[in-house]
Amino acid sequence: MNEEKIQRINALYKKSKSAEGLTPEEQQEQQTLRREYIEDFKRNLRGTLDTVDIKEKDGSITHARDIPKRKKTK
Repeated sequence: MNEEKIQRINALYKKSKSAEGLTPEEQQEQQTLRREYIEDFKRNLRGTLDTVDIKEKDGSITHARDIPKRKKTK
């Protein structure tokens, strides 16, 4: 997500807190931008976790991306 969109999210937030409030079109734009921001955040977090390895007490190495799979099998 580029800086321009983040600034727009912030501007819409500030306007929503003012006495003026948001128009229905601006509310829809705000929801769309927030969803896009959250999806980008999740994608970046997944990318980061894919590079994380965890050393277990027994000395074995577990990849962070495999942890949800391992918990489901237990």
